[in-house]
Amino acid sequence: GCGAGACAPLCLGRGFLGRSEKESENMLVGMRQMFVLLFVLFMVPVGSQVTLGPTMRDCSDFTNTSCEECLENVSCLWCFVDQRCMKYPVETIIPSNSICPLNEARWGVCWVNFECLIIAMSVVGGLILLPLVCCCCYCCCKKNVCRCCKRKSLSYDEEEEILAKLQEERKQYRKKRDADKKARYDEICKKYGLLQNSDHLYSKFENE
Repeated sequence: GCGAGACAPLCLGRGFLGRSEKESENMLVGMRQMFVLLFVLFMVPVGSQVTLGPTMRDCSDFTNTSCEECLENVSCLWCFVDQRCMKYPVETIIPSNSICPLNEARWGVCWVNFECLIIAMSVVGGLILLPLVCCCCYCCCKKNVCRCCKRKSLSYDEEEEILAKLQEERKQYRKKRDADKKARYDEICKKYGLLQNSDHLYSKFENE
């Protein structure tokens, strides 16, 4: 069987194999209790106190008994170190090592320790959050909210239009640059009289 420090995958691997019908039924009951406890954990506000029903005994009454008897009360935590049953510290969410080491603590079920329970819950939470994040990113790209998605969503015609605009701007820049060079050249020719001589030479050829 799974020892006190066994992790969830090992326990699940050995779970239903070689168990009697009674043991399998107890495991299913324990799993149901664990889900009830998870519901209680998320529904009870931090710092609030869990009120025990009139038929429920105090958690400390189950000290030095057994893990199964202790965890019949959904508000109890069992520690294998000193065989102690205590009220679950709701105000801290996760029990500290000073209360009980996580690998020796049991809550809800006895066949999985608290450390493995946290890892399993983290994996399940990640598997739930990952599709949600992917859906949000897909919706943002679909609505062109992200700047990077806007660039990717440009159509072929829009890209051609942008390219043609850039080419036209470069063409106008070259024309302006050539016009400035010609204006400076003509100014130099006028300054040294070269432009007048060339005009006179042209008129001389025309007269001939």
